[in-house]
Amino acid sequence: MLKKRVAATLVVKDGIVVQSIGFRKYLPVGKPAIAIEFLNQWGIDEIILLDISASLKNAEPDYNMIKKASKKCYVPLTVGGGITKVDHIKELMHCGSDKISLNQAAIHQPGLVTEAALLFGDQCVVVSIDAVKMGNSYEVYDYLTKTTLKKKPAQLAKELQSRGAGEILINSVDRDGSYLGYDITLINEVCEAVTVPVICCGGAKNAADFIRVFSETTVSAASAANFFHFSEHSVNCTKANIIKQVPVRLETYADYSGNPFDGSQRLLKKGDKELEEMLFIRIEKEII
Repeated sequence: MLKKRVAATLVVKDGIVVQSIGFRKYLPVGKPAIAIEFLNQWGIDEIILLDISASLKNAEPDYNMIKKASKKCYVPLTVGGGITKVDHIKELMHCGSDKISLNQAAIHQPGLVTEAALLFGDQCVVVSIDAVKMGNSYEVYDYLTKTTLKKKPAQLAKELQSRGAGEILINSVDRDGSYLGYDITLINEVCEAVTVPVICCGGAKNAADFIRVFSETTVSAASAANFFHFSEHSVNCTKANIIKQVPVRLETYADYSGNPFDGSQRLLKKGDKELEEMLFIRIEKEII
């Protein structure tokens, strides 16, 4: 059985990683390279860097930023934003990207999905789909025009898989920055429509949300953005809780699997006696 992946999504606006709330409000966090270095140190499995400014400005990807960021990245790196032709993808690969994410191009230039898959392999092509809930169903959301398309996310995912997409990233606009948990219904609809791996994003608050989405859907990976920015041990602590119920990788030196957590799955202090045992090395008195 393949282990589930825990991924981090870095939303970049004007060269700065931001905290995104409902695709409307953006709060600055820091430089992409620093954020990536931090995530690497604490055991993330994969990083998805999405530059939302590039398409808004009708600009190419920020290759210099990707070069700096990739030097700090030792896990698979997916890059999206501003990609409109194959030459952009080639340059991103030279800059250190392992995979590319197509969002606007997937909607308006679906032929690029096929072209990219033929040239680089479908395992390198991730299609990012943003979705909003409309009544009892879902529609694809275009963040540039801030309008919905008359198409269901599951339908678009199926079409783009047939065009060569090797992975689907489904993001809930409604849950973005809400800490309400993943939209299980939306995710299941997309997972049932395709046979390629699916990554979900939007709404994660703590490890319980990861456990639920891994247990109730067939996603290959769950990603979070805001949740991972504000706690030094968030990735490792999250995995320490997830692994109790779902197989995930634990590959860092720091291991919190034996630590106590509160009801919100925040790390608790160990008992004084246990801490005392950890602080001192006991050396038996030498007998001469």
